[in-house]
Amino acid sequence: MTEVRIEPWREGDLDLLRRLNTPEVRAHTGGPETDEQVLARHERYVRFGDTGKGCMYAVLLPDGAAVGSVGYWEREWRGQQVYELGWAILPGHQGRGLATAAVRAAVAVVRDRRTLRWAHAYPSVDNAPSNAVCRKAGFTLLGETEFEYPPGHLMRSNDWRLDLAA
Repeated sequence: MTEVRIEPWREGDLDLLRRLNTPEVRAHTGGPETDEQVLARHERYVRFGDTGKGCMYAVLLPDGAAVGSVGYWEREWRGQQVYELGWAILPGHQGRGLATAAVRAAVAVVRDRRTLRWAHAYPSVDNAPSNAVCRKAGFTLLGETEFEYPPGHLMRSNDWRLDLAA
């Protein structure tokens, strides 16, 4: 099994976020952001862990190399509070099971919180690798849905759900 560790996002992770802001990585999430948007996202990520509503993490290899991000946050979905999970892995490290390992690590954190019953992920129906991550991480496919991401942009997504009480 592929090993990664996740560490809460910190000031020093700005370079990682910039390296994740490429057409290839962001093809299914609205495309690359401006540097101003990346800086604003970075500041949100740094502060997010202190809110109690979720956390963003850097995904690290055993040698400490940063290869991606994973996170969870609270959202309302179909009338109930759930956790949403999202992730991204640098192109040179994709296809090695790192995203699945990172999602499993984030799910373990969410389960330990014991606050909400369900976690969801909403990858684009066209994003085969992220849909495979959901399947391998134990999520159940509920079907297709329209999902707004980035804000103001509707995309066709799969709604994957994981029972955190199981």
